[in-house]
Amino acid sequence: MAMTAYTNQAQAMMRDYLLADPLVPYTSVLIGVILCKMTYDLTRILSSFYFKGYSSLTKIQRVEWNNRGMSSAHAIFITAISLYLVVTTDLFSDRLKGPITFRSSVISTSALGVSVGYFITDLAMIFWAYPSLGGMEYVLHHTLSLVAIAYTMLSGEGQFYTYMILISETTTPEINMRWFLDTAGLKKSSAYLVNGIMIFVVWLVARIFLFLYVFYHIYLHYSQVMQMHLFGYYLVLTVPSVLFVMNAVWFSKILKGVKKTLSKWS
Repeated sequence: MAMTAYTNQAQAMMRDYLLADPLVPYTSVLIGVILCKMTYDLTRILSSFYFKGYSSLTKIQRVEWNNRGMSSAHAIFITAISLYLVVTTDLFSDRLKGPITFRSSVISTSALGVSVGYFITDLAMIFWAYPSLGGMEYVLHHTLSLVAIAYTMLSGEGQFYTYMILISETTTPEINMRWFLDTAGLKKSSAYLVNGIMIFVVWLVARIFLFLYVFYHIYLHYSQVMQMHLFGYYLVLTVPSVLFVMNAVWFSKILKGVKKTLSKWS
């Protein structure tokens, strides 16, 4: 009886406070930070058991190894949520009335909060270990992403475009896997070759073609974009553009890497 009463009180607190609409963004950000810590530690524990070479890595290599496990988990989560909201549900469907730029839900806002928690955590780690976990291009990428996601989470504006851009996180696990294979001494393996081809294809689709579609969608719905607050309006126009330029630069490097790898195998 006492346990039942305690459970009911806990559920009521969760419903009335932690999941109350005004607190959803802040609660989800906190959950995102906690999940990042848990995933980081889980990566460390599993790697020490199942990867014999983990203990021989340097301290900063182990930090990056665990960090990449954390970023891969976030990428899988946010890509799945993005595809679910954009493709499966009617939240952002043109069949619904009203501007697409002002649509949101508790689920969409909560998922963005988890993503904000991740970017806060990862950006903090980048600064802590700078430049071992990434240089200024990573700082710029994460800062733009954090500002844009936090704004759309708090305001409810432009969530469709935010989720379209977040689909590009689908490239993160492949990029991280390439680093894992290289660090594990498998750079000459067939898995490394296949991974390089996968990066090329997924990057082309998710970070080039998808961004071109986003620009086209903004053009078609420009009258709705103009209804957003000024800060949100400029975010929709500038953040995808800056990220697209960065994606194009990185893609040129990926293309050179694929050509180099294929020439060695041939």
